[in-house]
Amino acid sequence: MNPGKIEKAYRLAQELYAEFGVDTEHALSQLKKIAISLHCWQGDDVGGFEKPDAVLSGAGLQVTGNYPGKARTVEELRLDLHQAFALIPGSHRLNLHAIYGEFGGKPVDRDEISAEHFKGWVDWANREELKLDFNATCFSHPKAASGFTLSSPEKAVRKFWIEHVKRCRKISVFMGRELKSPCLHNLWIPDGSKEAPTDRWKYRRLLKESLDEIYEAEYSPQQMKDSLESKLFGIGSESFVTGSHEFYLAYALSKRKMVCLDLGHFHPTESVADKISAILLFSPGIVFHLSRGIRWDSDHVVILNDEIQALAEEIIRCQALDKVHIALDYFDASLNRVGAWVAGARAALKAFLVALLQPEGRLRAAEQAGNNFERLALREEAKAMPYGAVWDYHCLQTSVPQGTDWITDIQKYEKEVLDKR
Repeated sequence: MNPGKIEKAYRLAQELYAEFGVDTEHALSQLKKIAISLHCWQGDDVGGFEKPDAVLSGAGLQVTGNYPGKARTVEELRLDLHQAFALIPGSHRLNLHAIYGEFGGKPVDRDEISAEHFKGWVDWANREELKLDFNATCFSHPKAASGFTLSSPEKAVRKFWIEHVKRCRKISVFMGRELKSPCLHNLWIPDGSKEAPTDRWKYRRLLKESLDEIYEAEYSPQQMKDSLESKLFGIGSESFVTGSHEFYLAYALSKRKMVCLDLGHFHPTESVADKISAILLFSPGIVFHLSRGIRWDSDHVVILNDEIQALAEEIIRCQALDKVHIALDYFDASLNRVGAWVAGARAALKAFLVALLQPEGRLRAAEQAGNNFERLALREEAKAMPYGAVWDYHCLQTSVPQGTDWITDIQKYEKEVLDKR
């Protein structure tokens, strides 16, 4: 796109927004502060690098599609990530799973991983000027085959996974310390059953005991932070999930941890945005995994839809940008994987921009005056405001492609790199 035309369009939009009661420069300054954590597992269909030709498995997990160009090595994944970050405006983060370590071709079980297996990622992140987040990997493993890990009735199984998560927290401390930014360690487990158990209490008691042991070690919040991610149901755990939203919310609040709210892990008609103000009154923060569920937790690529928009608006209205952590979480192998990263991240950032361009002052004044008509009308008029001109200007200012130009860059990368794999 022509930079001159972008600037001209922005100045016109800036004037219109000013008349609407919105300062676009302030909105852009706030947008630049938002860091999105890109999920490494979109690049290789959640295979990881523990062993060649690893296949995703576990309750509630499924990747569909076989589009060419999948990253097969750490080097290929890093190359793809470099390309993705180059097309996303702003400074962001990378979210790693424990199975993405550099294990040197040697068998290293999950209860044996350590910081040395992720030193290469820290060095790479330093070069790329990125920060890292981390996740324990409690799936795609023989000791998760029963459908239970930290809540398994088998003591040896629980011990194995407790040790794994303990080590993942230590790795998170290493990452946060080396990169001088708190590493967020998120815990999700696939535990649950296809049919309803007779004794739900037993499994949740065992999970609480496992978590109590895991979180005995306390670390500086300047180096790492903990979050726990719930789920409504999964494939193979349709009737019972040990780590439900209610369980983790209660546990997290009791331990001053954060809950992770994945947009695909709730009832299709349930509003995740509505939970923000309720939780933040009692919690130090919230982690969000942005996804798009269609009929079920299907992990579709994030788009600028009503759900994402409502979430962004509620975060802004709660003045909670410094209390939330935003990450992407989907895996679509039916299309260009690098393009999926970029499309989702840009959509999420657009949602926050639209939220920042709301006439908050006028909306609050109308609400306080009891003028519900004006409040509704202002929200509707805001939808027709030229946020696209502001977005293109933001991309121009941050030296990333504007408009549809990034699509051409993805197609060029596919032809020059991905098609040759």
